[in-house]
This record gives sequence, C-alpha cells and structure tokens, in this order.
Amino acid sequence: MNRWQYSVAVAVLTALTVTGCGSEQDDRAATTTAAPTTAVPTTTIERDPATIAPPTTTVDPYAGLPLIDEVHWTSNVDGTRLLVFPTVAGRKTAAPGTDETAWQEVLALDPTADSPGMRDQFVCHWVWARMVAPDKTSWNLEPWRPAVGYSATVSANCNPGGPER
Repeated sequence: MNRWQYSVAVAVLTALTVTGCGSEQDDRAATTTAAPTTAVPTTTIERDPATIAPPTTTVDPYAGLPLIDEVHWTSNVDGTRLLVFPTVAGRKTAAPGTDETAWQEVLALDPTADSPGMRDQFVCHWVWARMVAPDKTSWNLEPWRPAVGYSATVSANCNPGGPER
C-alpha cells in the first residue's frame, strides 16, 4: 500500500469512526422500533488532521528528457527492420503517456516508421520489453510484419507473423 492509499484508508476509517455508518435519523428510527438493547461503550480515536499526509504528486525524474536516442534501418533475411535505441530515460520512465511521446520521437527521427503495425510493435516493446528485457540494446520493429492490432501483437511477444530472427 503506498502512502497515498494509506492516507485515504486512514481518512475513510476516521470518518466512519467519527460519524458512524448511519444517520441520526436512522439511529432514532432504530431506537423507536427495535427492542431495547444494552449499550456497548465505544472508543473514538481522535485524529489530528496534521498527521494525515495529503496525497503526494509523483514527479517524473525524466520529464523533458529525450526518450529515444536514435533509430536506423537495417535488413535481415526477413526484410527491413527499424532498430530503435531508447535513452536511459526511455528505459526507466514510468510516467503515463510517455509511450506516445516516445513514438512521436521515433517519427520525428524517421517519419517512414509510420506504417501499419509499427506503432503496435513499438508500444508492445515500450510496455513489455522494457519490463522483461530492460537492457536490450535496441527494439526491432519490422514493417513486413502483419498489422494485427495491439492485443495480438502482445500475444505474439511483439513479433506478429513469426519469431524474431
């Protein structure tokens, strides 16, 4: 549980302890229609609002840094391949939306990368290859691979249409 989740849990428990689960009207209705019961003493924990930490904002330490170092084309037995070399920031950032920022950097370095299926291969590498093989030198994107959509690309380990050779 992170600090923010803990703070929220403390605030919710405090609110439930201080206010109870029902309203005053519910409590009055219960006492007028229900059989008498024995009161059980309860302990209310007073919380100092200053001790409840507010939610923290996580700042991306890589914000503003390039995510892609270079791209270049090569060929193998299957056809052409775009090698994408992420920077240290590109390998380590976890900020939301950086996948699209990085893809735009790829396109700025080589607009011809924008062909069917290439973005899905890139995002697959961005999400999964960074986790599974964080030190892989380059991510290989092949325009000859079939454009099968993101889910099928992930199911094919980022290489739809056959294994990487």
